[in-house]
Amino acid sequence: MDARFNLFDNELAVKFAKRFANASLVIQQSALPKATQELVAMRTSQINGCGFCIDMHTKEAMAAGETTVRLTLVAAWREATVYTEAERAALALAEEGTRLADAHDGVSDETWAQVRKHYDDDQIGALVALVALVNAANRLNVIVRNPAGSYEPGMFAAVVS
Repeated sequence: MDARFNLFDNELAVKFAKRFANASLVIQQSALPKATQELVAMRTSQINGCGFCIDMHTKEAMAAGETTVRLTLVAAWREATVYTEAERAALALAEEGTRLADAHDGVSDETWAQVRKHYDDDQIGALVALVALVNAANRLNVIVRNPAGSYEPGMFAAVVS
């Protein structure tokens, strides 16, 4: 499968990608645990059918020491025993924040209460920003049909500079 359009071979798209990548640094440098960041990014990407982002976040999570079991089970996190209550709250927020059109009120009060229980304000800010950013990245990649499989951990570090 070939991409419809190379986002890294177009001047305007590259300018946008640099700013997008810099925005992600704010989240990466936050107190939101790295494991939570990758699990949320993976689950959001699964829902949106973004193979490129699933590939990227799986490989980044593995490079950061995440286990195969936790990565494999993220699509069925409700039935899995390998996630903390805090991670479960973040995954619920990711799902509800991604499937906004499926629920009149978007994120439920119950999910929000669980997020508030487990995360401080800075972590919540990072979590909300992460869900929004990953949804945007998924849309970019799905629209241009960016293929999955060739991502190498850390390969976008140069984009930020």
